[in-house]
Amino acid sequence: VPFVLIGFIDVALIVLVAVFWFHVPIRGSIPLLFGATALFLMSSLGFGLLISTMSRTQQQAMMSAFFFIFPAMLLSGFAFPIENMPEPVQWITYGNPLRYYLVIIRGIFLKGVGMDILWPQFLALFILGVVILRIAVGRFRKTL
Repeated sequence: VPFVLIGFIDVALIVLVAVFWFHVPIRGSIPLLFGATALFLMSSLGFGLLISTMSRTQQQAMMSAFFFIFPAMLLSGFAFPIENMPEPVQWITYGNPLRYYLVIIRGIFLKGVGMDILWPQFLALFILGVVILRIAVGRFRKTL
């Protein structure tokens, strides 16, 4: 089953649970949320592909993915506000797709904002996804 399909199913289930179980209102656009999800999945797929091209074994790839995911969560603004992080760490967060995706999710779910407000995050996710996929595909071709 493709990664993207699983990602969309996960997001759909999470939205359903948030709305119907926890009664979290969605104030914004569902299609916009799924558009952001597509860009986030593209970026995540790029990082996953890059990790796989740099790993020699499946175990090494799994450990590398763990060492990428854990700091990515901490540096996304999910647990700690990015503004409270030291400035050098704040610069690192610009390469984290989850940083932009969380701003989009908060904007859509809690504030009901649209593309007119969220376009910088969409653009950042798009650019990050294209760049990282390009690097990963280039490395993948070299390994063939």
